[in-house]
Amino acid sequence: MAASTKAKLLLNAVKKISIRFCPFEPNVRSTREFLFMVGSEKVRSTNANCEVVTEVKHDKSAPIVDVTFTNGDRLVMNGANLTSAEMMSAFQSRLPARDA
Repeated sequence: MAASTKAKLLLNAVKKISIRFCPFEPNVRSTREFLFMVGSEKVRSTNANCEVVTEVKHDKSAPIVDVTFTNGDRLVMNGANLTSAEMMSAFQSRLPARDA
């Protein structure tokens, strides 16, 4: 399922994705999975101007995904409370509809 998600994901409307997490916390899996999906070379090639920043901290902080869109909107998700599927769904729901 992850492969089909990556194939459909376009970052055209995204200016920056900032992902912060402590790798030693038990609730970080969904954030790391989200990073894997949006950080793949195929997905990142859909917008060369989209900055994907990863900050790995050892401070027991909550895993946070902060997305800034080109229109100025922001989406901030707390990965501790969401699955990677829920995070991807929220992210994709904010993207503009593609022309068929």
